[in-house]
Amino acid sequence: MDLDSGQVISQQGDQPFYSASLSKLILAVDAVQQPLSADDQDLIHRALSVSDDEAMDVLWTRFDGMDAIGRVAAEAGLTGTHAPDDPSQWGEVVITANDMVRLYRYILGSPVRDTIVAALSSAPPTAADGFDQAFGLLGVTGVYAKQGWMYYLPSDVYLHSAGVLDNRYAVAVLTTSPTGNWTTARQSINAVSKALLAKLGVTG
Repeated sequence: MDLDSGQVISQQGDQPFYSASLSKLILAVDAVQQPLSADDQDLIHRALSVSDDEAMDVLWTRFDGMDAIGRVAAEAGLTGTHAPDDPSQWGEVVITANDMVRLYRYILGSPVRDTIVAALSSAPPTAADGFDQAFGLLGVTGVYAKQGWMYYLPSDVYLHSAGVLDNRYAVAVLTTSPTGNWTTARQSINAVSKALLAKLGVTG
């Protein structure tokens, strides 16, 4: 999405995916609009930066995750996003690529912007669980992003990368592979992301 014009260019942009950790970004949008303790703020920062699952477990319960997804979807105009069938499985929030770029446009025009952008901008290459989250958009100069990864039985591997380039373009690359192979999945999302960013003039 061109954040200036609102123009969206997508391929299978309305295809539903399980969110994996991208649900952390959706929940954070709702939580940041509520009164927060210092502990709440730390949990949100950890959920968005190092993608801490334990932090998300607490936030999901504390901030009414099931209903929070619906509230954010309504506020941001997300047409393909909804809460999981199983209330305990926040990684199974359903999202689309088109919705993720709409969500970023909403974030950047709302009071939650500074808190969320600061957390995403501090994301390190290694996540809280030791996973190498430097794939897709993360690590590209001028980009901040939320990453998602999930292994789903029997063998589906989910890798997602959704972020903002140069405060001008919101980009979402959502992928799933039935191979069960993280290396193959990582190579795939990196290739797609590199090709996409090259079209936007980014070669690094």
